[in-house]
Formats: sequence, structure tokens, C-alpha cells
Amino acid sequence: TKAMLERMPLGPHPDHLRHRQWQDRGVTHDSRDRGLLGRWGRLVSRRAWWVLAFWLVFIVAGLGVAGGAFGNEGVFQRLHSGEITTPGENHEGRQLLQAGGSTGFSTYTLTLEGVDLTDPQVGAAATRAVQDLVAVPRVTQAVNPFVVPGGPTSPQAARMLGIGGLTSGDFATVVTYDRTNTKEQEANAQERVDVIFDRLTEQTHATTSQRGGISTLVDEVVAQVKRDGQTGEGIALPISFLVMVVVFGGFLAAGMPILGAIASISGALASLWAFSHVMDLDASVVNVVTVLGLGLCIDYGLLVVSRFREELRAIRRESGRRNLTIEDRQLATERTVDRAGRTVIFSALIVAISLAGLMFFDIEFIRAVSAAGISVVLVALAVAISLVPALCSLGARRLMRRGSEVSGDRGVFHRLARVVQARPWPIIAGLLVVLITLAAPALGIRLTSSGAELLPKAAPERIFFDNLRATFPDLGGADVTVVTRAPIATVTEWATSVARSLPGVRSVDPVTQLEQGVVSVGLRTGDGGLGDTSRDLVQHLRDDRTPFTSWTVGQASGVHDFRAAIVDRGPLALAVVALATFVLLFLMTGSLVIPLKALFMNLVSLGACLGVVVWVFQEGHLEGLLGFTSTGAIENTMPLLILAFGFGLSMDYEVFLLSRIVELHEQGHDTDEAVALGLQRSGRIITSAALLMMIVFAGFAAGKLLIMKQMGLGMVMAVLIDATLVRMLLVPATMTVLGSANWWAPEPLRRLHQRWGIRE
Repeated sequence: TKAMLERMPLGPHPDHLRHRQWQDRGVTHDSRDRGLLGRWGRLVSRRAWWVLAFWLVFIVAGLGVAGGAFGNEGVFQRLHSGEITTPGENHEGRQLLQAGGSTGFSTYTLTLEGVDLTDPQVGAAATRAVQDLVAVPRVTQAVNPFVVPGGPTSPQAARMLGIGGLTSGDFATVVTYDRTNTKEQEANAQERVDVIFDRLTEQTHATTSQRGGISTLVDEVVAQVKRDGQTGEGIALPISFLVMVVVFGGFLAAGMPILGAIASISGALASLWAFSHVMDLDASVVNVVTVLGLGLCIDYGLLVVSRFREELRAIRRESGRRNLTIEDRQLATERTVDRAGRTVIFSALIVAISLAGLMFFDIEFIRAVSAAGISVVLVALAVAISLVPALCSLGARRLMRRGSEVSGDRGVFHRLARVVQARPWPIIAGLLVVLITLAAPALGIRLTSSGAELLPKAAPERIFFDNLRATFPDLGGADVTVVTRAPIATVTEWATSVARSLPGVRSVDPVTQLEQGVVSVGLRTGDGGLGDTSRDLVQHLRDDRTPFTSWTVGQASGVHDFRAAIVDRGPLALAVVALATFVLLFLMTGSLVIPLKALFMNLVSLGACLGVVVWVFQEGHLEGLLGFTSTGAIENTMPLLILAFGFGLSMDYEVFLLSRIVELHEQGHDTDEAVALGLQRSGRIITSAALLMMIVFAGFAAGKLLIMKQMGLGMVMAVLIDATLVRMLLVPATMTVLGSANWWAPEPLRRLHQRWGIRE
């Protein structure tokens, strides 16, 4: 029998026979030289206290630097928020406006309602307030209807009066700050301005007063990011801990991934602080990157702790000893890092590759997420192969006092695999119908770039801007602005003879001469700058150019440039990420079929995820349940981020499952048995990891910032669809249908894999 086994071909991998021969001779897989990873694992076990001390110092230092505890400016003080800029016409036009001294981003406005605008005392109070305001240091201008030539009845005053003019009882006072102000200078000036605004509100006997500006909106968005992050972590960490207590059967094992997650958060914030010195970071980057690090660390920690306990049981079974020795702990750590560490490295590489694909887009926000995200993936990887194994080694005896989270080779997931393998074609057809149906709404996706709409409706800054838009429609900026350096007479002629007749234009603002020869004219469509009318107008102005060189500026113009950037660079980014992932999976499996199948299934599942996001947030379903108000579109960065993060996390679970299947197949099991056993041995880990990951993302989706809700729900759906429909059903079904063809590769590539492939 032994001779027959030695001659029997066990599959396309020549090393199958070698594995079986090692077993026949009584030589276990574990007696081989484990190479670099195994030696690293043994070193971590020997120096476990030093490893733990390093990470504790790292956590304290990272949180201290990010929080500004060492006298430096903290990461949250270095964030900004606003329209995400993309190289293109809109960005160039904005730069031209800034060069010309445009002050739209340096204003602070007070609106008063319920005022008798014909009362001389109101006029006197408003006039005195303007005089006091211009006397405030760092304030360059102040204006309201009572100080313009001709007073409240003049055309110049109309935009500062509510709808209905003098009979409305509403008026606004606008303060313009010096553009060169530092944050501290503007904050000091605003304190004095607020005192004057308070006095004016009292003297006019206004029934309602509101105040705000772009800078206060930015501050509130940044503050909301911080609050949402604290809320998300406050929900995710304790619930994740409780779930892991159930999964592991003890507090110690559950606490190890949580400590790793805290280290990841510290590393994420510290890396963002460092990146903020070389690039502008939008406020939402913090939560996007933090949630990735938190989720990955819990995922990887779960895998490593589970594998460590599995190795400890194997060692105790092999030795027959009841008590663990120092050598047992070191050997278990060595095996764990060599096996689970290999899986973690594969997973981290694929996640990093998916994030690196974002670097191809010439969009600063996207590149910032990419750079910071990659750094956080590296931190999560370092935690998984150093801190968590060190904690496992130190707590080895207590880890074995509780029950096991690993079942035998015959269990619920094995039975599930057998059910799927009995009816693969109906399951494949049914799942594809479900996934395509879920993906259908994504075909009508509409992008936007929200401002105050990111905040909940009850936020004071959101209320201010909603009221300003409704009551003082002409006080805000134009929906679309044309910027040029052409002579003002030429622009005026175009504005009066052509601009008024452009499709969708309701009114044209007076032509404005700015500094350095810059001229601008505002076009108003009445849809807030992001409606179909503004978008169509931008497209018309770009297709049918003005007779002079000009740039089209506005939110619709920015969305147009963002969409163009995606279309321009998207295919290249997708090709590079797919190719790199394909190569890694080939090195892992030795097959061309499995990587291609994995890429296709990820494409379908991510399409379904994006379709759900569009159905909820763009079409306005579940508004009450999730606590948001639909803007009728998706934030323009969300598709890229959801696809990049979702692809990485989907491949994360693919690697978890494939690593087991490949290992079993190389040991001589046929494809069906390798899939069934692989699903049984990894199914609980994948399910638990997916549940924990969904808890993390759901915690951040519970925040109030719209962009984080979209990201949170998108990632919850990506993990849910992938870990259930795809990994548990579609993968076993397709592998059953393909059979031995799963492992096919041309002979030259097979030889390449024999030499360079990465195997156990």
C-alpha cells in the first residue's frame, strides 16, 4: 500500500507525493525548517515581554502625538473639510478667484428675522453695528441693507433682505475677514464679532437669529467627525469584545485582538498626523482610515489567536503532557506565525494593493486615504505577527483553560458544503440572480459633493445654511460662476446678451472686477448648484465655450471634473489592482482558474453592495431607520472607497478560505473534500470575523455625518454579502462545478509556481 501511495499522482502539484511521503515516514509537517516566519515567531515568543512593552509605548506615543499631548498641534486641529478638489477646470477657476481676492470662504453672516425694517431705531442699531464691526482687527468689511448707498430700498440691499423685501422682516449682516488670517487670529476676531452680533440682535428685537459661515461649517464637520469616531469606537469595541468572549470562551483571548485594535487606532491617528504635514487631509479621512485599521486588527487577531489555540492543542496531543512547557509555547507561536502569519501577510498585501490602486487617481483626498490606509494596513500586519502572538505566548496556559472555538472536521459548515455540492448549478444561478438584482440600482448612480448636507438636519450649522438658502437665496454664492481674465466690457456684453438666454439660467449677477485682472460673473439656476439644471449648464458651457477664455466654477463643475478623473484613470487602476491580486493568488494556489474566479465573484458582490448603497441613500429608502435625509445622490468619493475597501476585505476572506483549501488539497484531498474540510475549518473564523467587522462598520454608520453613514453601510453590506452568499455558497458551488479544473495552469506556469510559489 505504501508503495502504491508513493507512485499515485495526487493532483497537479508534484509536491503532493512529497507531503504524503513525509507523513508515511512519521515526519510531520512541523518538523521542517519553517523559514523566516517560523524563526520570527519563535523570537517573538522568547522576547514576548519586550514586544508587549514596545507596543504599549507605541500606543501611548501614537495617541499622544495625535492628540497634541506633547505640545504639538493634534491631528484634529490639522484637518479641513470642504469641497473635494480635483485637477481640472473647476480647480483652476477657484485658484483664479482666490488670486483675484474672492472672499467667499472668509465671511461670517448674521441673519435676523421678525424685525421691523422701517423702524428708525433698527436702522440706527444696524448702522452702529457695521461701524463697530469694521473696527475689529482682522475684519476687512461689514455690510447690511442699512449702510449701502440708497439704504434698504436700493437694489444693492435686495440680496441682504429676506424674500419679500422690506415687508419680510428679515435682514442679514455680512462680515468679511482678512484672507491672511491665521486660525487663531480669526477665532479672536470672531469672539468680538459675536459680541456685536449679540447686541444687534437684542437692539432690533429680532424673534429669531442665526449665524454661520464656511469656517464654522468646517469646524462643525471636523468636530462631528471626532464625535462620530468616538461613538463608533464606543459601540464597536465593547460589542466586539463581548462577541469574542463568546467565540473564544474567555476574556483573555477576547482581549488580545482588542488590544491589537487599540494599537491600530493609535497607529492610524499617528500616521494621519504625519501625513497632514505633507498633504491636506479632509476630516472624513480620519474615520475612514481608523475603521479600516480597527476592523483588520480584529480580523487578524481572531485568526491568530484561534490558530494559536489550535496549535497548542496539537502540541499537547502530540506530547501527551498535560502542562505546557516554555518550549511548547515557543513552538506553538512558531507554528502560528508561520501558518496564520502567512495568511495575514497575503491578506494585508491584497488590501494594501487595493488601496494602492487609489493612488492612480489624481485626487488629493483619494490619495490621502490611500497613503494613510496603506500605512494602517502595515500597522495591522505588524500587530498581527508580533503583538498578538506575544500576548498569546504570555497567556498560553490561561488560553487552554477554556473551551475551544474550533470544531471537528464534521460540523455545520461541512454539512453546508455538502448540500451546496449536491446542487451546485441551481445555487449558482439563484445567487447570480440575487446579486445582479441587488446591483441593478448602481446603474443609475448619481454623484454629488455635499456641504452642510453632510450634517444632520438638527445641527445649528445645517439649519443656518438651509435657512440662508431658503430666506436669502441671492446672498449665497452663484450656482455656476464663469471666471476669466478677459476685459470687463467684453464679459459684460456676453453676460447681458448671451448668459441670460443660456438653458436653465434664471438670473445673472452683476459682472465683478476682482484683483489682478480677474473678472467673474455668477449664473443662478435656483437648484442650489448641484441639481440637474446646474449640471446641464456646466456641460453646455464646456461644450459651447464663451467667446473669451474662461473657466466654469461651482459644485456641479467640481462633480463633473471628479467624474472625468474616475473615467480617465479608473481602467488603469482596476487593471493594475486586478493583475497584482491575480499574481498573488497564483503564487498562493498555483492555479489560473481560482484567481480569475475570485476576481469575477468580487466584481459581482461589490456591484451588489454598491447597488444597496444607491438604493438606500440616493433613492431615500430607510431614512427614518438610519437617521439621514437623502440628497438624491451619493457622495462622489464613496464609490471609489467602497470598491477599494470592499475589494480588499473580500479578498481577505477569500485568502482565509483558500489558504485552508490549498493546504488540504496539497495534503492529498480531492477538490470536493478539500473544499468541505476547508470550509469547516475556516467557516467559523470567517463568520466570526465578518460579524466583528460588521459591528465595527455599523458602529461608524451609527454616527451622524452622512458620508460616514454611506461608508459604514456600504462596508457592512460588502462584508455581509461576501462572507455569506459568496464564501459560504458561491465558492463551494463553483469549485464543485469546476472540479479538477480549479487547479489548472499551463506547464510553464506550473513550473514557475513550483520554484517561486508560496506554500505551507
